[in-house]
Amino acid sequence: MPDRDGPDAAPRLLPDLAATGALAAAVAALARPGDVILLDGPFGAGKTAFARAFLRAASGDPALDVPSPSFTLVQSYDTRIGRVHHFDLWRLNGPAALTELGWDEAQTDIVLAEWPERLGALRPPGALEIRLRLLAGEARHAVLSGGPERMASLRTGRPA
Repeated sequence: MPDRDGPDAAPRLLPDLAATGALAAAVAALARPGDVILLDGPFGAGKTAFARAFLRAASGDPALDVPSPSFTLVQSYDTRIGRVHHFDLWRLNGPAALTELGWDEAQTDIVLAEWPERLGALRPPGALEIRLRLLAGEARHAVLSGGPERMASLRTGRPA
């Protein structure tokens, strides 16, 4: 993963899947329509686990069925915080294919996007990026950067 840490980047150690879920729930508690959350990292880093926990927290349903959109490319959910679109861009044939998936329209809602490097020039400015890296066992290293001011508390650990 290229080093894109800037002055607003905040590293986190997530010792297990429960910690990954807790971070996802904290992000969901602050997310609002118009937010784009980019989930970056290699295979197995926890992008889908994060998205699943985010969607369960946003819907208030801990048993919500959240399949990976690897083949459908996008799944949409009506939640307590608004409509959320979960994009998995791994199989995308380039940024032009995003038009067919409703990328522009989805950004008026909340967007979770895995494999954001496939966005190219369509990468939204101001998106909250969460870069995940798998450590030993279920542990992960997360770096949060960017995002709206109200999400600054996630990056810094202090209220915005």
